[in-house]
Amino acid sequence: MQRQVRSGFATAEDGLRLYWTTVGQGPLIACCNGVGVSTFFWKYLVEQFGDRYTVLLWDYRAHGRSDRVPLDADLGVPRHARDLVVVLDAVGADQAILVGHSMGCQVILEAWASAPHRVRALVPMLGTAGRTLDTFMDFSGSPTVFRYISRFLDRMGPDLHFVARPLMESPLAWLVARKAALVDPYYARPEDMLPYMRHLASIDLRVFFHSVLACQDHDRWPDLGRIDVPVLVVAAERDSFTPVWLSRKMAASIPGSDFLLLADASHAALIEQPETIYHRFERFLRERGLQPEGSANRSLNAAAG
Repeated sequence: MQRQVRSGFATAEDGLRLYWTTVGQGPLIACCNGVGVSTFFWKYLVEQFGDRYTVLLWDYRAHGRSDRVPLDADLGVPRHARDLVVVLDAVGADQAILVGHSMGCQVILEAWASAPHRVRALVPMLGTAGRTLDTFMDFSGSPTVFRYISRFLDRMGPDLHFVARPLMESPLAWLVARKAALVDPYYARPEDMLPYMRHLASIDLRVFFHSVLACQDHDRWPDLGRIDVPVLVVAAERDSFTPVWLSRKMAASIPGSDFLLLADASHAALIEQPETIYHRFERFLRERGLQPEGSANRSLNAAAG
């Protein structure tokens, strides 16, 4: 059966246009990207759930097909969470199961904090609840390093981006990502990773670093104990950006949450081990009563067929 696909633009309160697309029909699963990422990392989730759910993909401001913004624009996590609510309104969704990857974890937690009546469940994957750079690569100096890089880029202006862009679009970027263990060289495939590199090359590097620093300014750790919706926290054993201990801490801080640890996976586990992730997500939805009425549990292979 052909899946229903819709797409369009939602208009934020400041007039900026936010691109969205939905696939399928049924309860809404809203996917929130990491910083510098567009919708491509969710393709396996769409394949698995688009026959029984409505899967919503959307681009943050300054990302993907959404409008670009000036360098001094608000790129904070609360801004993205408000944009998410605007997108939910645009697609006609009263509530959604919110799934976030990396920075998307902070966005969905902020959306829960600011509009809890719109949230049916939370699935933070490979991310944290706030103060991102404090634990980045388990290096306490990360906030200082990122601030210095950001100041340097601001002084250089846009010229450096035009120099770096061809490098990010070249095969060299894939080689560096593998050698630096930013992705698992055995599980990640170039065809899944290259769209990320091309998209990253399209974003002004200064905007990217401003976005990362905005994640550092956001903090929902004190509020995790108040979460009263079903939660599944997903972590990766070799995630150099979000250490496993941090994900365990987040799960332990949320009453009644479920926890999935992916062996040998990196921060790009969404494209490295989608079968494992979405098999466990399927079980989570079933056990928490979040499946469509009359829907039977099926394995990933059965759903794909």
